[in-house]
Amino acid sequence: MSPNMINAPVRAMLVLGTRPEAIKLAPVARAMAASPLFEPLVVTTGQHREMLHQMLDLLQVPGRTELDVMRDRQELSTLTARLVDGLGEVVRDLRPDVVLVQGDTTTALTGALAAFYEHVPVAHVEAGLRTGVLDNPFPEELNRRLIGRVARWHFAPTPRAAGHLRAEGVPDSEVFTTGNTVIDNLLWVLERGTGQSQFTDGTATAGLRRVLLTLHRRENQGDTMRGMGRAIRRLADRGDVEILLPLHKSPAVRDALLPELTGHPRVRVVEPLGYLDFSATLAACDLVLTDSGGIQEEAPSLGKPALVLRTTTERPEAVETGAARLVGTVPDAILAATERLLDDPAEYARMAEAGNPFGDGHATERIIAQLAEDFGADADVPSTDAGVLSTDQVIARLPEGPGSYSTA
Repeated sequence: MSPNMINAPVRAMLVLGTRPEAIKLAPVARAMAASPLFEPLVVTTGQHREMLHQMLDLLQVPGRTELDVMRDRQELSTLTARLVDGLGEVVRDLRPDVVLVQGDTTTALTGALAAFYEHVPVAHVEAGLRTGVLDNPFPEELNRRLIGRVARWHFAPTPRAAGHLRAEGVPDSEVFTTGNTVIDNLLWVLERGTGQSQFTDGTATAGLRRVLLTLHRRENQGDTMRGMGRAIRRLADRGDVEILLPLHKSPAVRDALLPELTGHPRVRVVEPLGYLDFSATLAACDLVLTDSGGIQEEAPSLGKPALVLRTTTERPEAVETGAARLVGTVPDAILAATERLLDDPAEYARMAEAGNPFGDGHATERIIAQLAEDFGADADVPSTDAGVLSTDQVIARLPEGPGSYSTA
């Protein structure tokens, strides 16, 4: 790293609205808060308001500005308009030097647009994910492609994601392969041991296999999700599993799943789990059935086979390494793939031991280092009492540990 001289602090606005965004930006916010180089300005849009507040405190995310733009069952067009307007006002008020967005949510897209309209450069964390199908997942595939046209820094989690960006014409000098910050945060949380598994005590000693199920995607809702619910009920009828479903708050998800799964003795339906408890529950399960993106990244770190209940995935690396399998949404296919894992120890071991292609727990430090280097070279940041520091001096003063910058 070059010894560029930096006038501290760089005002970095981190925009988040959903639980996955909070999880993946939390280690970046913590590292920035610990550094004399950065002043993190955390802005929450409230897309997942009920899930965010306590979790952000537990993850030690510093003080934040909150928007009030969410309405029950509002259309995407309405939400998008309200977010661009609200975030634009916040950007004008805070006057950040850089805006960081994560992933592919409506919050991420509108945060990037608001920054672009105010001539503030954008850093995209978890850039370059693609399915190649514009409306699947919906609207995420379009969102991340549009952010890719706006961003100045593209922090790609894998070489494949970086390759997508280069193929779309993004200059090499703006693409950085970092790993995924979700691994940083997962290791940080599990190291502290503060979460609690929500599986029933004694299920493992009783010979039951623990299956963690999460479903929420828009493209799966309706008849497709009802069919998934029927498949899960047939799986539970085996009698040798405990299926745990933290049920998403979406009324459409609840309308589809509750009639199929309520009352079965081998299915436990619980309210959405806090991140700490969810991490502990993931660590305690035997396998995962999910249509989530983030869990495809987390499960391989813990040796948990993941069956992806979708027709596409923007994370094919997990499938290619064997840590995950894309099984689709047809009930019979879901049941067959799950029973194969439950009944074939060799197949289970192959998936559990495949490893994680998404990161080594040091993505945050790579992101921080790149921004430090570029702002040291390019930015005209007012000096403060922190004085002028070299990049290496700044990094040396950051705390060590999972999710934080370490020079080791």
